[in-house]
Amino acid sequence: MSARGWFLFSLMGVVWGIPYLLIKVAVDAPLSASVVVFVRCALGAALLLPFALRQGGLPRTVRTHWRPMLAFAVIEIIGPWYTLTDAERHLSSSTAGLLIAGVPIVGVALARFFGDTERLGIRRMTGLALGLAGVGTLTVPHLTGGDAKSLAEVLLTVLGYATAPLIAARWLRDVPSLHLTAPCLALAALVYAPGAAATWPPSLPPTSVLMALAALGVICTAVAFVAFLELIKEAGPTRATVITYVNPAIAVAAGAVFLNEPLTPTIAAAFALILAGSVLATAAPRRPVTWSPRQTSRADGRVESP
Repeated sequence: MSARGWFLFSLMGVVWGIPYLLIKVAVDAPLSASVVVFVRCALGAALLLPFALRQGGLPRTVRTHWRPMLAFAVIEIIGPWYTLTDAERHLSSSTAGLLIAGVPIVGVALARFFGDTERLGIRRMTGLALGLAGVGTLTVPHLTGGDAKSLAEVLLTVLGYATAPLIAARWLRDVPSLHLTAPCLALAALVYAPGAAATWPPSLPPTSVLMALAALGVICTAVAFVAFLELIKEAGPTRATVITYVNPAIAVAAGAVFLNEPLTPTIAAAFALILAGSVLATAAPRRPVTWSPRQTSRADGRVESP
């Protein structure tokens, strides 16, 4: 990966590691999931739409690519952001962040349905098994605590996060990042505006909650989305989701420092399994080494560099 790709990867690893903390602060205020998603999308759209319009060609882009853009908006934003936010009313930010780490594993499986004919092999199959074991280690204790609905919501979020980059890479690769992000965020804001209006808090939330919402909309949405789409173009859809290797560590650390969430042996074991599984499942296949007689040294018969 290029230096630009590594910069985008590092930025995304941090920027999309803190939304879980910010969402938790907002829903514990308590704000409804509709309000949180609406504010997040409205802020992001308000910041990005002027730049997208200034680039020119936005209406034509929407007319030409409206079908995959609509699919991307629904699968990446409208559905997952609500389910994730609603799930955090009952799950810790650490648990949510760790479960989202399963995105690369699901992405590898889904890539097969999008025309990826690359053979999985034993290593990648082992990675899938380890990752699923990590998700199971994390989720089983919650199944007896009445959190099954929240877990299902996070898993739906994982499915959306794994599918949307494949759509972007296959049908939206030539669409400028701002032309894709700004309309999708604006659409999501319109979708959640009625629900947000119906559940709007009667009084102004505390300053800490307002700051969390602002950071969620500006840093974790407007800035992060543009960077993520550029990362997809730079590194491909499957490896772009490998930012979720870093996200759980940021989510767990932020939850422990700012919300006093526990760091249990179960969380540590789940993190290790999911991380190892994701690394193996998304690893690049080994290319067979080929050579011709011309590459053989006359002196000792060893293969020379081409």
